[in-house]
Amino acid sequence: MQAMNPDDVRTLLLAGLPDCEVTVDYDGHDFNIHVVGEVFQGLRKVQRQQKVLGVLHEQITGGAIHAVNVNASTPDELS
Repeated sequence: MQAMNPDDVRTLLLAGLPDCEVTVDYDGHDFNIHVVGEVFQGLRKVQRQQKVLGVLHEQITGGAIHAVNVNASTPDELS
């Protein structure tokens, strides 16, 4: 599987987590992902990360994505 770029990762996340705001940065080694959405309401940090990583599961296990940092929050947490 070919390595992915930030735009590809963002596209997958927007499709898998509708109604969320998604930002993806790549520093040459890690994908730094920030997702904001109501879908994370009531979930613990680990559950939020699992939800995001679940969307990218195939790319992670296939080797297209090697390192990921996830920050997932609700809109209320940002205000």
